[in-house]
Amino acid sequence: MKIALVSIFWLMLLTDIHASVQPQKNFDLQRFAGRWYRVGLAYDSPGFVQHRSKLPISMGTVEPKENGNVNMTMWSLSSSGCHSKVYIYKKTSVPGVFTYYSTRHRRVKDVTVVETNYTEYALVLKHKKFKKEFTQVALYGRTKKLRADVMVKFRVYATAQGFPKDSILTPPAAAFLENCPPSGS
Repeated sequence: MKIALVSIFWLMLLTDIHASVQPQKNFDLQRFAGRWYRVGLAYDSPGFVQHRSKLPISMGTVEPKENGNVNMTMWSLSSSGCHSKVYIYKKTSVPGVFTYYSTRHRRVKDVTVVETNYTEYALVLKHKKFKKEFTQVALYGRTKKLRADVMVKFRVYATAQGFPKDSILTPPAAAFLENCPPSGS
């Protein structure tokens, strides 16, 4: 019952946000820096459906640069081991909003930190145009497991953005092994 009431509250609150996505108020990049685990993902790309069951938790490190840009290093685990990729997020005139060039899609994508409390979780929205508009909402945590009310908030936000329930994923924490990334990374 409590979770249902929290869901209704967040749905009412976040429905207003659907029309215009705004970044975290007073976004602080230095506080946002550090290690984050992607513990939830909502994605509306048709090609994503076939990979749903294989989605592991991934880990990233946000490293601010002096010019306001960010190096985002993401690690993921596959059957062939631990892999990393560095993305350069370029700052915009709006704190909490970045762009980056996707070499895979050969497109510039917008990245908005919609909400974060810096110490526990962050909701991040990615948007791109590629034959049609695609959006992705990711839930990041400072740990691999977040409180139930944060998970509900993520699902409610993704639903408010128009994602069907079957496109909202929360992979199990066990899907990410401790040896990825390698020690010292």
